[in-house]
Amino acid sequence: MLREKGIEPEIVEYLEAPPDAAKIEGLLAQLGMEPRELMRKKEKEYKELGLADGALSRGELIAAMASHPRLIERPIVVSEKGTALGRPTEKILEIL
Repeated sequence: MLREKGIEPEIVEYLEAPPDAAKIEGLLAQLGMEPRELMRKKEKEYKELGLADGALSRGELIAAMASHPRLIERPIVVSEKGTALGRPTEKILEIL
């Protein structure tokens, strides 16, 4: 969709170069989201790590995403106008 709009994206291979906790915290702030909102709850790691436990802290959830990047919902698009989670993809149009 970005290329159709004449925008060449910089693609971050998050499984090969996972974001650290500070980067995830920054993305959450830009998105205005809490950690669980950015987590893929159907991933096996979510269940295996017991991440549905409401007693887990924000820091623990962010650390889990940093250690297990497959848990991070995607795509996340960052532009000069803002940051958006591309679910649904139309949300990306709001920041182009």
